[in-house]
Amino acid sequence: MEAGVGMALQSRAAGFGSGRRRGAMCDAQRSSRIGSLRVADQLASPAAAVRARGSKPLAPLRAKKSSGGHENLHNSVDDALLLKRKSEDVLFHMNGRCIYLVGMMGSGKSTVGKILAEVLGYSFFDSDKLVEQAVGMPSVAQIFKVHSEAFFRDNESSVLRDLSSMRRLVVATGGGAVIRPVNWKNMKKGLSVWLDVPLEALARRIAKVGTASRPLLDQPSGDPYTMAFSKLSTLAEQRGDAYANADVRVSLEEIACKLGHDDVSKLTPIDIALESLHKIESFVTEDTVTDSQTESQAQWIQTL
Repeated sequence: MEAGVGMALQSRAAGFGSGRRRGAMCDAQRSSRIGSLRVADQLASPAAAVRARGSKPLAPLRAKKSSGGHENLHNSVDDALLLKRKSEDVLFHMNGRCIYLVGMMGSGKSTVGKILAEVLGYSFFDSDKLVEQAVGMPSVAQIFKVHSEAFFRDNESSVLRDLSSMRRLVVATGGGAVIRPVNWKNMKKGLSVWLDVPLEALARRIAKVGTASRPLLDQPSGDPYTMAFSKLSTLAEQRGDAYANADVRVSLEEIACKLGHDDVSKLTPIDIALESLHKIESFVTEDTVTDSQTESQAQWIQTL
């Protein structure tokens, strides 16, 4: 519990994203904007990479002091307790199923995923990192450069296939993992969560940190924000329907509206993780009720 509280304090200290939203962001009814090959024999097995990573437990995050003093500390502890209680409610219905986080690059899948893994007592994996380990290269960008995007996608599918045979994992997937049906086949063995972030927020965040590590966005020249927003818009058009396959959608715009923010950058990873748990709970409890009703109907039919 202490580790979970410490993790929350650090996560609370930094807001998520950096994009300013304008106009009617709080219209919860608005429609979404978004509007298999194997690893080469000579490469390390993705399953071996998973086992090696799995032997290293997630290090608990520690508290950070913030300018808000005791009030922020109190709020952070409250958030940590809310997270822990909600995670216990969710665990009751999960039955060890894995959670797969999907969404555009830069949407915070790894940050939120680590929080979820900590409070649920799950192990956390980043599928991009597992591909890098399996291939023996330090970055996705280098894999794209030396080999190809198709080569990376092949390895990514192999990693997700291996992960799907395991239990009690939170997996942050790559932004393009959703484009292959075989990946959905494997992710549907668990529960998928789409982190839906406004493109403006993504573009500003990515422009701020640079695109060198993101081969699909890296451009030789031009304004970083403009180039990132243009490419993200294209990718969103191509992948929008695929992201919508997720079992759960977590909209940062809707969270900001609930909390009275006009800017998604004011959200913290804790805010997003807590909303994710609420959405997951709604999905798994509904799923449990449906299964129970189906079983009851089957039993009734047998008595006829």
